[in-house]
Amino acid sequence: MTIDKIPELESVYMPLSFALPDIEGEDVRRLREWYWDEGMNEDLSLAKIHMPFQSYVLRVNGKNILIDSCNGNHKTRELPFCNRLDTPYLARLQEVGLSPRDIDLVLCTHLHFDHVGWNTQLADGKWVPTFPNARYLFTRTDYEFFESRYSDTLNRAAFEDSILPVVEHGLADLVETDHVIEHELGSGVWLQGAPGHTPGSCIVHAQCDDHKVIFSGDVFHHPLELVRPETRFFGDHDSPLAGRTRSELFEKYADSSTVFFPAHFSGVSGGRVCRHKGAYRYEYLDVPRPSWQSTAVAAHRR
Repeated sequence: MTIDKIPELESVYMPLSFALPDIEGEDVRRLREWYWDEGMNEDLSLAKIHMPFQSYVLRVNGKNILIDSCNGNHKTRELPFCNRLDTPYLARLQEVGLSPRDIDLVLCTHLHFDHVGWNTQLADGKWVPTFPNARYLFTRTDYEFFESRYSDTLNRAAFEDSILPVVEHGLADLVETDHVIEHELGSGVWLQGAPGHTPGSCIVHAQCDDHKVIFSGDVFHHPLELVRPETRFFGDHDSPLAGRTRSELFEKYADSSTVFFPAHFSGVSGGRVCRHKGAYRYEYLDVPRPSWQSTAVAAHRR
């Protein structure tokens, strides 16, 4: 089992007071004991959270699985940092030895705009599936929610240019949030519901023998959410539920050998959740920090 990170955007920062409005100075001081980056500042009015955007490719049991497909190129978005992008995302995929045709499954942990964008690409003026040999798995709960109840123009645009074309090409499967992708004795890949950020958010489990990883999507976005798991994140659909989901996940896997791969963490990204002074901290894997292009992590060695 190996995991490759495919970066799309690395230099996005968001004001802390906007993204995590309940965070206090003491939380930031506690964070500094085990994590710090150039965006953080003990003056909350100046602090910014680092929000890179990246996909992961999981290779297990002969399958290539792309998890969360970022923002995508040439998409019209109302946010400047992701509007009309032209990034070498597919070239970075090629650098780890894969072409779009090599992807067998695309898993979206939820259907926000920044997790579905590379589902499609522009070809002859039309949005077509980027990964033509893949099945795309969307949770039914999220699909039905965004199809019938979304109102903001940002996620409406993403649904229309990054989700509907996949459905129209017959490559989409709507699955439940406890869907088992495959399971063999001692190994497998499966989903688990993690509601709150969106109604149908899920996490992706992968296991090979005794080694287990979790792709946690947007259950947590930044190390500060380990310091205060119940805190609000501005993009959560149901903040109290998201906080409970986050706390339960941390409590279940804290101090275990399970390796997490969050969607928006900087650096290597893979790491373990550990208990720390009444809350939690994130312990990065003991491997070198990645270059801009990608980092392969041999999960079976961890």
